Amino acid sequence: MGGKPDENEAYGKPAKYDPSFRGPIKNRSCTDVLCCFLFLVFILGYIVVGIVAWVYGDPRQVLYPRNSTGAYCGVAENKDKPYVLYFNIFSCVWTINVIEIAQKGLQCPTPQVCVSSCPHVLWSVPEDQFSKKVGEVYSGDRNVCVPGVSSDMTVWESLQLELCPRFLLPSTPALGRCFPYSNMNFTLPDLPWIDNSTISQGISGLMDSINARDITVKIFEDFAHSWYWILVALGVALVLSLLFILLLRLLAGPLVLLLILGVLAVLAYGIYHCCQQYRALRDKGASISQLGFTTNLSAYQSVQETWLAALIVLAVLEGVLLLLLIFLRQRIRIAISLLEEASRAVGQMMSTMFYPLVTFVLLVICIAYWAMTALYLATSGQPQYVYWVSNTSTPGCETAPVNESCDPMASSKNHSCPGLTCTFQGYSSTGLAQRSLFNLQIYGVLGLFWTINWVLALGQCVLAGAFASFYWAFHKPQDVPTFPLSSAFIRTLRYHTGSLAFGALILTLVQMARIILEYIDHKLRGAQNPVARCIMCCFKCCLWCLEKFIKFLNRNAYIMIAIYGKNFCVSAKNAFMLLMRNILRVVVLDKVTDLLLFFGKLLVVGGVGVLSFFFFSGRIKGLDKDFDNSPLNYYWLPIMTSILGAYVIASGFFGVFGMCVDTLFLCFLEDLERNDGSLERPYYMSKALLKILGKRNEAPPGNKKRKK
Repeated sequence: MGGKPDENEAYGKPAKYDPSFRGPIKNRSCTDVLCCFLFLVFILGYIVVGIVAWVYGDPRQVLYPRNSTGAYCGVAENKDKPYVLYFNIFSCVWTINVIEIAQKGLQCPTPQVCVSSCPHVLWSVPEDQFSKKVGEVYSGDRNVCVPGVSSDMTVWESLQLELCPRFLLPSTPALGRCFPYSNMNFTLPDLPWIDNSTISQGISGLMDSINARDITVKIFEDFAHSWYWILVALGVALVLSLLFILLLRLLAGPLVLLLILGVLAVLAYGIYHCCQQYRALRDKGASISQLGFTTNLSAYQSVQETWLAALIVLAVLEGVLLLLLIFLRQRIRIAISLLEEASRAVGQMMSTMFYPLVTFVLLVICIAYWAMTALYLATSGQPQYVYWVSNTSTPGCETAPVNESCDPMASSKNHSCPGLTCTFQGYSSTGLAQRSLFNLQIYGVLGLFWTINWVLALGQCVLAGAFASFYWAFHKPQDVPTFPLSSAFIRTLRYHTGSLAFGALILTLVQMARIILEYIDHKLRGAQNPVARCIMCCFKCCLWCLEKFIKFLNRNAYIMIAIYGKNFCVSAKNAFMLLMRNILRVVVLDKVTDLLLFFGKLLVVGGVGVLSFFFFSGRIKGLDKDFDNSPLNYYWLPIMTSILGAYVIASGFFGVFGMCVDTLFLCFLEDLERNDGSLERPYYMSKALLKILGKRNEAPPGNKKRKK
């Protein structure tokens, strides 16, 4: 009692030899059945939410504009009239700001009708035509009156009732609406209630805010002219990523050595530069005592103490790194050998390099389903119509039922107020779906994160099962299963859906907590004092660290699940204990792998970016016309697209490679604990690892069959 526990058993007992173990266990049972049941019930509820959103939602209000009666333009009876024309576009500028217009679906307090095309010329009704009939004045391209207006009505009467527009402005379609040209290079009609200067400013501001048509067209033109060359750039990124991974079996050692020497050289140059700056400022006598305290941080560059502090920090880093290289050289060699072994494993199972495509498709499905559900939920509700008149002070309009509900399909209300119309107001917020809209949206966001994390967990577990079958094959590649990836995929879905859902749920709850904290921080940002902001930053930092730790723990837990078929909690505990028993090896391998993969991403993305820049900017001369790219409006657009695509491709390939390294590393640690190299308990690791560790097999892999 009270004795000190064995240091070797502080993080659990080492794995014991199991004569029946031959790699990923085939005979396994379902794990975390309760979590699997909850996940399936949640998915069914998610589907029900989608059905409710589809029944009550109407995304046409986002895709299509509406006229004053609430009818959609571009569909049904207005199929040939896809644009909305505002009778008095200036009322939008005078009475409502741009943000309010966007929030109300670009509805303005003026009659709106669906038209087949926007006006191209300036026109206004001459005063001498006020007595004519509507059918005589508004005909041909000017037939823009409210549908149902009698052609025998006088123009003056139609203008008083706001059934026809007083004037038409040269317009261009933007977002399905007819907006006047922003340059306003025409003279407005001479009307007493129009101020040309304010109108020009208002329309220019309106067009600057919501009319991006020209830029959009140019962007699409650039993509249309360069899409095949973008695909070529992405193909180059794919080939470079694959070659880099496959060549690591030959270049891992020299490349890691080169990168380490590069880091040492950069630190050495930093020390030299700081030393030179310190000597120069010391000779000048520039000291911090002369400068004093200042908020201008750049001023500290001119004092000797700053460069002395930087010199000390860099020198300490250089010394620590050199000591680590001296005392951890054996573990660095092990890490390099594992990288080479991972490259061989990927070369033996090339199908694993393209598994990210499956993950990508599943992620697209998850995101698309959530986006459509959120869109339908946001557009749920019945349309509401109210009476509206432009000026309630008009004689006869004092008692008009303004803002009272009405039916646009019913006959017009018999009222003495001229211009009283039934106008679309918005969508009701009553009803079961509408009252629960916020809760349903929260459910959808939770479903989005849970399904995405589950898909990512599925990919990690499947890849871990495939790569573990490679490591635990005694005779490589003869003992490697014929279809390791598909076998691991089926095995994971059949037995471990619940375990993956459990790990994904834990991560999802932490991510939701981070989102809530960010929302609270955003809402209270203006009212926070410095102490509250500091506390909030601490909470955000803690949650960020917790999320990183859970991702790390989940990743290794999925590897153990793929190998042994245990439940999530047991697998996470065993993986954590195994890593803690070999913490130095974990740190060295993690940093060496991160450094190498960072260099690989930099090589792929940088190479594609440089090639794209020289090609799309026209700096490569002498190309054949078949390989010449046509001039672009924004040549940086395909460059950025190529760089982004190259980064995604490199991340996918190197993500598979990183999962391979982590899986082989855990298998390697288990191998060291389970076996001793004897004829009955031979090691499964490669000859290179055996040589580094100074161990050997009495029955070397590939030479003799393992004793059964």
